[in-house]
Amino acid sequence: MNTPLDNPAFIDAIVILGAAGIVIPAFARFRITPIIGFIMVGVLLGPAGLGSLSGQYDWLRYVTINDREAIEPFAEFGIILLLFSIGLELSFKRLWSMRQLVFGVGAAELLISGALIGGALFLYGFPQQSWEGAVGLGLALALSSTALVLPMSGTKSPVGRASLAMLLFQDVAIVPIIFLLGAISPAMNSDASWDALAQILLMGILVIGGMLVLGRLLLPRIFAQAARTKSPELFLSVSLLVIILASLATAATGLSPIVGALLAGLLIAETEYHGEVEVITQPFKGLALGVFLITVGMQIDIRVILDNWASLITAVVGVVLVKAVVIGGLLRFAGARPGTATEAGVLMSSPSETTLIVLAAAAQAQLIQPQTAAFWQIVTAIGLTITPLLARFGHDMARRVELRGENIEATDDQVIDAEKTIIIGFGRVGRLVADMLETHNQNYLAIESNIDVVASAKRDGYPIIFGNVARNEMLDRLRLGHAKALILTMDEPVLSVQIVKRVRAWVPDLPIIVRARDIDHAAELYQAGATNAVPEALEGSLQLSEAILVENGVAMGPVIASIHEKRDTLRQQIQKDGNLEVEPKLKLSGLDNHSADSDKLSPQE
Repeated sequence: MNTPLDNPAFIDAIVILGAAGIVIPAFARFRITPIIGFIMVGVLLGPAGLGSLSGQYDWLRYVTINDREAIEPFAEFGIILLLFSIGLELSFKRLWSMRQLVFGVGAAELLISGALIGGALFLYGFPQQSWEGAVGLGLALALSSTALVLPMSGTKSPVGRASLAMLLFQDVAIVPIIFLLGAISPAMNSDASWDALAQILLMGILVIGGMLVLGRLLLPRIFAQAARTKSPELFLSVSLLVIILASLATAATGLSPIVGALLAGLLIAETEYHGEVEVITQPFKGLALGVFLITVGMQIDIRVILDNWASLITAVVGVVLVKAVVIGGLLRFAGARPGTATEAGVLMSSPSETTLIVLAAAAQAQLIQPQTAAFWQIVTAIGLTITPLLARFGHDMARRVELRGENIEATDDQVIDAEKTIIIGFGRVGRLVADMLETHNQNYLAIESNIDVVASAKRDGYPIIFGNVARNEMLDRLRLGHAKALILTMDEPVLSVQIVKRVRAWVPDLPIIVRARDIDHAAELYQAGATNAVPEALEGSLQLSEAILVENGVAMGPVIASIHEKRDTLRQQIQKDGNLEVEPKLKLSGLDNHSADSDKLSPQE
């Protein structure tokens, strides 16, 4: 009798789901993107990893993935859902406003990067057949990863908008690229290929036009009916049905299914149901994208890398450098800030998942040899694996570029004046504290590790410098022994406790006022040596309670009395939780003007 464990597809599904359940929380615990985790799962459990030993050890077939082709449809569905979610974040108006970036910078990047990479490979003699093979390799490697870049950059930041524009053009250009390779293939009839391409483009235009008209007419009515049933299952079913039908419609004309998914997202984004659709499809997108990343890892054979490490490293570095320089230069020419151009260039410098599709098409058209395609597939897989590292490196490079461009000084090169209040962290809370100090003519200096925040604050006239206080030497340069007070406003509970402990050991008498996340965090801060800890959740809750009681007609006097009573109770709880000998001070955040403690934001007290 056969059991589910005799079905390889069932075993692969269990392994993938188990990997998702382990990778996502484990890597989130260490603040590492799960992208690397999923790729490592593919490397370790794929056919080139432990899967290659399943013939010798039968038990391994229950914990490995041996059929990459069987799970590829799920990976493709993940990319389709990703493009659909991108469409949900856009609108036709926003897309039209990006047309110059999409068809200007996007087209220029693909052509210039493809020409430079292909030309270098042709001169090097890598595609042994002809210049046509160099064209195929150049265009394939010029593509960037939509599946990895956009989840890391988003679509609303300057880097995200620039990346989205170029990636949109690349996604639309995939089909013309594949037909171009067929047209220049020595084994194909060029005239027939160009005729087929023209026919596909014409049919694609007609289908997309029909989808736009029908979508605007039908989608609001369909989702309205689904919403009236108040059934989440039906709403999800309708959402997935729209995605699948739109993808099938464009795929039937010869265009990429991701074009249909993007269009479906754009159409739903124009309705009032886009928020609910985005929330309800999010888990499927994350899981399917994880499957795609596992398939990427399955293409990496550690043994092949070790045997050809020099050639592979040279190829990866060469592609990354060319694309980073081209993308960064084009964005600077288009008017982007130096930091934005730098970060986007490095982030988008690795090859793409669609590179694998174009490589397969080039090999099928006999433009490159199968072994050449296999080599560049490994290069692509390595490039996708290091994309999160490139994102971090690009962010750090952009920070340095912006530091020079904005003429912002870091604390390493600057002596801090004494007799000032030091504010560490300059988000919304830090800025409000600074405004209050300025109102009362108090001298202060803000420290912030986010270069964008520093640049914006300096333009607004705030006294602020760039610095990372997680480093002890950075705290040393703040001369806290001569400061009036130290205020910690950043939303990093662990780091704030560490800083309080360090500073209290150095400067026993310095007033230290800290933003606490909750009562438990406040107790921990008091135990570490904080003078005052203000639990934002507590004070927000008390102020909300006061507001609703007053609106409900309760007299102001009893309301204030009950608020003070509740604060006293919580103060005692903090003292108990923190094992404190002295009852801690527990103040308002400065918004309750009725309390006797309300005007005590000044750190001098």
